This record gives sequence, structure tokens and C-alpha cells, in this order.
Amino acid sequence: MTAGLFEGQYVWHPAADDRRLASVCTDVRAGRYLSAHEALAETRRDFGLRAHRSLVLASEAADSDLAERWLAEEQGPEAALLWARVAVLRALRAADARDERAEALERIAVAACDRAATTAPYDPTPSVAKLAMARLHDIRDPAPQGLLTAPSGPWQLFSHILRLDPWHREGHHRFLAFFFTRHGGSVNAAWDVAAFLSQRAPVSSPLRLLPLVALVESYDPSQLLADRVWEQPQWRSAALAVYQNWLPHVAGYRFTPVLDLAYLAHALVMAQREFEARAVLMAMGPYASRMPWSVFGDPEDQLSRARRTCGLPVPGAA
Repeated sequence: MTAGLFEGQYVWHPAADDRRLASVCTDVRAGRYLSAHEALAETRRDFGLRAHRSLVLASEAADSDLAERWLAEEQGPEAALLWARVAVLRALRAADARDERAEALERIAVAACDRAATTAPYDPTPSVAKLAMARLHDIRDPAPQGLLTAPSGPWQLFSHILRLDPWHREGHHRFLAFFFTRHGGSVNAAWDVAAFLSQRAPVSSPLRLLPLVALVESYDPSQLLADRVWEQPQWRSAALAVYQNWLPHVAGYRFTPVLDLAYLAHALVMAQREFEARAVLMAMGPYASRMPWSVFGDPEDQLSRARRTCGLPVPGAA
């Protein structure tokens, strides 16, 4: 993988440099699903890519009847997976909006996830989609040993995902999100879970970023010296370790891992490690994600500020 050169504008679409996915998104918006079948079918043994593509395609299809039409015409695992993803997105949107249809949509989504899991029992993606809804009904399984706060949560469902794919990226992030304060958790529980999960992962894994994700989530601008937290030795060391052990592997990725790179670049900039941050931002090329920048203000402004700090060009610069 080689990210494209920055040519004066950011590319915000989540497909980034997965040109196949970007093309399929265009088809989905036009109401066509044949290319979606092909794009998902080729990921049956690449669970990380399958999770990413199915989530992006679901975001494109959620406001249309494409998923329903496809499932009515084809009973395969790809159609079932997209339907599950779409149903979960709709259920979460309804719950967050306090829509009176939220409970009904959640029941539909749970059934869709179960159907997709039955259709492809080897695939962790339907269970990952189901995990995203755990916060809606506050699943509380006891935590395993090794966590200081022993936070209860959807540990059984998460364990099932790990049996299918021990280092599933989205699965880990969905599980961590259950413990965020905005979902009813606590800062200490989120940090505890993030540390526990990241320490289990190989040193070259992007899952080592999980504590930095939890740190962004806990950001409170009203606290004294809130922006200086990343300069503390433990957080600076965490960012530098990911830079040293994970970033060299990114060149071998099929597609640019934009979101993970963004979290790493942000942490390094906040830790005043501009040299390392510059390398991470260059690895991102023109591709941009709204997180983590949107936590601190307008995402484009925040990303541009980080790039300027590192001596890199920004949109609109002469």
C-alpha cells in the first residue's frame, strides 16, 4: 500500500484508497448491488477488510431499500451481512434519536445479525455488528481476571468474536466503546479495558492504539491543562511505541488504515513529537477521517493545524 500524494485537498470518504470499494459505493447509491456482492465475496477470508467494506456499504445503503431487495433476491452470506449491517445502523440511529420505533428496529437488527451468523458461521462480522448494539440493552457479563476495575459488559459475545478472529480490529473497538461514558460507562473502566486489550495484542498490532482511543474519548476541555495530558510520559511512550512497532508495517497494507493513522498522528502532535507525527501524516496521504480531530473542534481545521505544526501543506495554502 502506498497512500496517494497530498495534492491540495483532503479525501474524507471512508473508502480512502480502496478504489474497488469507492466504485461499489457509487453503484449502491444508484440502487445496484451486483458489485457489492463481488466486493464482499472476495473478503470471505479477510475479516478486517470484510468488516470495513460491509460497514461503509451499509452507511451508503441505510437510507434506501437496496439491502431488502438484495436479500429478497439472493440468500447468500453477502446479502445477509449487508442487511444485518444496515439493520444495526438503523437501530442505533433510532435509539440515539429516541425514536418510538427503536425497540422494533433493534429486534429486526438482532434477527438480521443472527441470520447472517447462521449463513456464514466462520465470519465474525455479524457478531461484531451485534456487539455495536450491546449498549442498548446494557449486557453485563462478569469480567475476566486481570482488570483492576472488573467492569462487567458483553464479554461472552466478545469472546465468541475472538474465537473466530483473535485480533479483529472493529470487534475490539466496538467492545471498548461499550465502556465509554457516553454509553453509560466510566473513564476508569474504559482505560482499564483499553489497557487490558492492547497488552494482549502483538506489539506490531494497531490494537496497541486502544489506550490512545480511550484517552481521546475521555478528553474534557474544562479540565486544567487538558491538552497537556498527551505529554505525560506514559502517553508519550505509548504513542512512540506504536510509531516504532506498527507504523513500519503499514507500507504492506492493502489499503491505507486512515483512522488508526489519524489517532497516532494526533497523539504524537499532542505529545510534541512533530518529527514522528510528520511521518504518520505523510503515510496518510490525502485521506482524512473525522475522528479523532472532531473531538477538539472542526475536523478539517484540526487536521490542518496538525499538518502545519509538522511543516506539511494544507488545503488552500499557496
